[in-house]
Amino acid sequence: MNTADLGLPVDVPSTALFTDHYELTMLQAALKAGTADRRSVFEVFTRRLPEGRRYGVVAGTGRVLDAVENFRFDADVIGFLRERRVVDEPTLKWLADYRFSGDVWGYPEGEVYFPGSPILRVEGSFAECVLLETVILSILNHDSAIAAAASRMASAAGERPLIEMGARRTHELAAVAASRAAYVGGFATTSDLAAGFRYDIPTVGTSAHAFTLLHDDERSAFEAQVASLGRGTTLLVDTYDVTQAVRTAVEVAGPELGAVRIDSGDLLLVAHRVRQQLDELGATDTKIIVTSDLDEYAIASLAAAPVDAYGVGTQLVTGSGHPTCSMVYKLVARAHSADPKAPLEAVAKKSLGAKSSVGGRKWAARRTDAQGVAEAEVIGTGPVPAELEDRQLLVQLIKGGSVVAREPLDAVRARHAQARGRLPLSATQLSRGEAVIPTEYI
Repeated sequence: MNTADLGLPVDVPSTALFTDHYELTMLQAALKAGTADRRSVFEVFTRRLPEGRRYGVVAGTGRVLDAVENFRFDADVIGFLRERRVVDEPTLKWLADYRFSGDVWGYPEGEVYFPGSPILRVEGSFAECVLLETVILSILNHDSAIAAAASRMASAAGERPLIEMGARRTHELAAVAASRAAYVGGFATTSDLAAGFRYDIPTVGTSAHAFTLLHDDERSAFEAQVASLGRGTTLLVDTYDVTQAVRTAVEVAGPELGAVRIDSGDLLLVAHRVRQQLDELGATDTKIIVTSDLDEYAIASLAAAPVDAYGVGTQLVTGSGHPTCSMVYKLVARAHSADPKAPLEAVAKKSLGAKSSVGGRKWAARRTDAQGVAEAEVIGTGPVPAELEDRQLLVQLIKGGSVVAREPLDAVRARHAQARGRLPLSATQLSRGEAVIPTEYI
């Protein structure tokens, strides 16, 4: 099944209203002033990483491509804008025919980024580019925050698999996007069936405490689950007494029991005790899965524990304390006309404090040492130095309004693992620090 063709499993007729009111009023004013057609370049970047983070993760690019394709002002949307008098009739007429016809370049999804990295570059007329600001930032800020948290958790987990299980801790549609971003960042499976349906992510799950409490006793619950799901199932053993539950689980399922799940208590201590008990009962191949409000720090603290997999919910879908990446979408260059040959003029916001930006249409490359380890993020607006030609990061994603770089999610996930592996080892440290490599402008 080609899940890329399925579309969202919800009734969202268009992404055009996933925007801010002022995007449309700017459009109206630019149309009236005769500047709407000026060739323009917008870039997405962040001025800093979230506090304590050593690198960022680009995630949501595939969803951005879908959003741009579905950015259409149909009759219902136009009717809404007319009823609310958001913009005038000439602007509504222009919007009714809107189709993005420009070019988009960006870091490949799954790649890492740093302060100032031109993560996405949108080129076209001012009018068609400015309308995409809000939806692009909405997707990239959310998904990249989740993917960064997931990446840190995957680093802490090492070879042990991670299960995403945060759907009940966030908005129902955000949960689907979070599952996708978590998969990019290194999670192996999700509990969210909508994410499995939409993005073909492997789904897992067996039972909750409610299933045990439904039955007259724990043994009856375990017998019912094993009878239905087989001996390879995972039994939840912390509803009452863990030691007794483990004993009962092995008695019911035998040494072929797939796994036990622990969802409370001192996980480090309980995991060691459960492992010892399972081995003594002959269930040496039965795995131990731990859940219970885990984050990257808790996962790291369990590195020496006999744990086989982790389930993570709340801390993952909230970005482990950083639910956004503070990405911005800024006009960095524009021409005086729509003529493709008209020279681009660099523009930039100048302000006090930390909100200034660097103008000009940028390229980006990552300089590495002799062993292929990243040394610096190099960003420029002029010619690319010869030694960096083959290290450029931006690829074309949309050409003339048509998507040219859609790819399977597994390829994105593999790219992130490779990109993270090329960073200095200190990138995976959970201690607070600055970006693991500097950003250099030339």
